[in-house]
Amino acid sequence: MNPTLSSNESLPSGKKKIVVLGSGPNRIGQGIEFDYCCVHGLLAIKECGYEAIMVNCNPETVSTDFDMADKLYFEPVNWEHLWEIIELEKPVGVIVQLGGQTALKLAKRLHAKGIPIIGTSFDNMDIAEDRGRFSDLLKELTIPYPQYGTAYSAEEAIEVANKVGYPVLVRPSYVLGGQRMRIVINDEEVEKAVISLLKHLPGNKILIDHFLDRCQEAEVDAIFDGENFHIMGVMEHIEPAGIHSGDSNAVLPAFNLSPLVVETMEYYSEKIARALDIRGLINIQFAIKDGKVYVIEANPRASRTTPFIAKAYQIPYLNIATKVMLGAKKLTEFTMEKRLEGYAIKEPVFSFDKFPGVNKELGPEMKSTGEAIRFIKDLRDPYFRTLYKERSMNLSK
Repeated sequence: MNPTLSSNESLPSGKKKIVVLGSGPNRIGQGIEFDYCCVHGLLAIKECGYEAIMVNCNPETVSTDFDMADKLYFEPVNWEHLWEIIELEKPVGVIVQLGGQTALKLAKRLHAKGIPIIGTSFDNMDIAEDRGRFSDLLKELTIPYPQYGTAYSAEEAIEVANKVGYPVLVRPSYVLGGQRMRIVINDEEVEKAVISLLKHLPGNKILIDHFLDRCQEAEVDAIFDGENFHIMGVMEHIEPAGIHSGDSNAVLPAFNLSPLVVETMEYYSEKIARALDIRGLINIQFAIKDGKVYVIEANPRASRTTPFIAKAYQIPYLNIATKVMLGAKKLTEFTMEKRLEGYAIKEPVFSFDKFPGVNKELGPEMKSTGEAIRFIKDLRDPYFRTLYKERSMNLSK
């Protein structure tokens, strides 16, 4: 090797550039579905006349194919590597909405360095991600949500749990796939959950929610451009409350929710999107109990179900959302005719055979590694009837 040559193989062009952050290696809690999001995001960026730069380190994904982006940095999706890339390329901005929680967690560092985040602003994303701030927002909007409190120690957590009432969901902010979330029923279990959480995530703010037992869960994926709001899909979970949305079978469109409940979910979704001034994608999780709709959380990014909805309805939602993020187009400029005969079921994919020692019991911490899609003509389908029968049996226990 000639020592006079620079060790930097990347020569930046003079074009305007957009960096897309991927989701990193395949792992439990981070679905492979985000690769679909990144691929369609890259294509949309190119169509808008920008140089598309991909940052990801997963050889098993399409987004890291050598001919997909204009330039690929096959690097870990962490701050140290990202900062060097940004210093060299000097992009117009960075998209964090397409790479799941891994990408979203870097928004704070980008914001602190004054690097433009394409789409929703950091502060508005932080409101949605910070469980306490988000609950405060819901209170201002008069949207029902489970009673909650925040704590930084086991003692504080026990006090909050007794105030909101058992059972409670103990969870940290800014986590991947429901990491360290636990449903607990007494002071002793709260103490154990909090000590374990702080051991692995020291200094993390802990949120204690009252857990709405035996309720129905559903979710909405939507796009907002600052003026126009579009519901991509309303999905109803088959599993009862307490199972992470990534591990739940979900039916598109909703099959057993009343028109009033669906309308309420859509109304709350638009209200939240406008309050957060979303630019691009948002996913909102709901719980329905005794006919009342509660908001559990909002994810200001692409969710694992975004590709599922796009394929089920045959609409290029990720392409549309990326152009909205870039400010290149408004939703009114797109034709979005939904084409689906019957229903589509999102099936979680598990890899328990590769991890024989792992606990297979499902709960609020995600354990699936991907998802599949199954189309059925109607609700008499044997596969659906079996799933729904299992749900009914679980609820009766």
